[in-house]
Amino acid sequence: MGQTFDPITLEILWRRLISIVDEADTAVARTAFSSLLRDAHDYTCMFTDRKGRELAQGSFATPGQSGAMALGIKKLVNDLAPGSFGPGDVYITNDPWALAGHLNDVCVMSPIFYQQKLAGWTACVFHHSDIGGRVSSDNHDVFEDGLFIPLVKLEEGGVLNQAVIDMIRWNVRTPDEVTGDIRSQIAANHVCAEKVCQMLEEYDLDGLDDLADEIIGRTEKSMRDAIEKVPDRVYGAQGIVEQMAGKEDVIIKAAVEVKGNSIHVDLDGSSPQVNWGGNVVYNFTYAYVFMAMKSMFDPDIPNNHGCAVPITMSAPEGSVVNCRFPAAVAARMQIGHFMTEIIYRAMAEALPDRVIAGSGGTPATMNVFYGKRHDAVPWHAVIIRGGGMGASARSDGWHHYIFPANGANTPVEIFESDTPLIVEQREILTDSGGPGQQRGGLGRRVVFRAPDDEYAPLPPVNLGIQSGRYRYPPEGLFGGRPGAKARFRINDKDGNPYGLSQFGPGDRVTMDTAGGGGFGNPLERDVDQVEQDVIDGYVSIDKARENYGVVMDPSTLKADQEATKDLRNAMRAGS
Repeated sequence: MGQTFDPITLEILWRRLISIVDEADTAVARTAFSSLLRDAHDYTCMFTDRKGRELAQGSFATPGQSGAMALGIKKLVNDLAPGSFGPGDVYITNDPWALAGHLNDVCVMSPIFYQQKLAGWTACVFHHSDIGGRVSSDNHDVFEDGLFIPLVKLEEGGVLNQAVIDMIRWNVRTPDEVTGDIRSQIAANHVCAEKVCQMLEEYDLDGLDDLADEIIGRTEKSMRDAIEKVPDRVYGAQGIVEQMAGKEDVIIKAAVEVKGNSIHVDLDGSSPQVNWGGNVVYNFTYAYVFMAMKSMFDPDIPNNHGCAVPITMSAPEGSVVNCRFPAAVAARMQIGHFMTEIIYRAMAEALPDRVIAGSGGTPATMNVFYGKRHDAVPWHAVIIRGGGMGASARSDGWHHYIFPANGANTPVEIFESDTPLIVEQREILTDSGGPGQQRGGLGRRVVFRAPDDEYAPLPPVNLGIQSGRYRYPPEGLFGGRPGAKARFRINDKDGNPYGLSQFGPGDRVTMDTAGGGGFGNPLERDVDQVEQDVIDGYVSIDKARENYGVVMDPSTLKADQEATKDLRNAMRAGS
């Protein structure tokens, strides 16, 4: 008979598991070379039981990575031949179809042995800034995307496979940074495995099996109980995702069937895979479908295998949401991030108080800058930026937020120390948030400049952009209006935001991210809230009148209550 746990002990152990992963997470923040990892937190640590079932992930995990890892790690470890691995072994792969969807997401995973027996697996996926290849969204196959690493042993019995490291070094632009980050991954896994073994010894446990069964079972029940409260039926929605100029837009269709305490998402009817890098593998698509479901039905319980058991998904092979090898996948977030929004839209009628309007950080904007400094030394930097978050029934959207990807901001000081570029301006954009009873969050403008002095970078500076919302703004919900669209300019002329751009010394690059969609009728927004928005610079006096029907006195920045009442009545009558 398996070991049982009283509620207090179970809670202590459950929280201990999460703290272990968070400690590994902290090891990354202190040892990683790339600012994309140290500051923007574009990585995920987790560990599983010996069957590959996710037990815990870091508190600040990235949903696309963690959701894809939960599927991918389980399959990888179960495909390994028994006896083919042992203590001190470390595996590495960046196979997009096995894990997180593009080559930059490199996974390092290790078995956890306790008392000479396999207890579980620890793994981390880092978004490496540099994986070689052609840094552009308009690649035509995965071979242009960069270096493809199949599942191989990076260490065996604690001995580093130097040949693998050398192979990686010779295929990337910044080898010291890349291999330094890989060593950080090895360290994170070591911390996780060591702390798991300490916990097992401290609580006199033979392994993780019984604890895993208890945690996963309770989590699954909690998720199913929440799903069961929603009426059985098929809820549907579709979304349009813009493609590059001259190409047809992508259609994503979702049919969400709620049946008892289970959900099945069918993506049949979505567009076929495309001949650029926006293609999404099954794991990454599922990750953002799951993220939407988890946030709606049971947001507070920690993520583990039990959360995902009630949610299944089907997606036609060869479609843009389940692409076939060797499709280009470098820019998979440009389409994959929309899955959460489309699921919210499908479930809005059933769960209006648990969804949000379209977000300007969907998709996240990733900027890849690279070139040579004035002394010909190569440099390479990646930053991720968000837009205004969509509003909800409860609150306004947050400003310039990376949603649903859950990334973080890279400080200006760090970016300027890592590159020869200067950040001249960074500000939120007035009137960019979608009007609504709850206002969408504001987008943000960032202006980069290449200096024209003795420290100027050698031309050209290359800029690869992965982004969206340049033609279709984030939509509002329940009468809320769209947020502002994104914009990309070089020296005040509109540039091409879908591929690889170049600029040189003295040039300025301006990037505006989209604002979030509004929620509810703007004419129902509290007048005092509109007044405060004007004072804070979030809404202009003209747009307060035009969108919200609020008449402001420009000298006092106070609302004229009688004029506002008359204007709103007239606007309602004319609508």
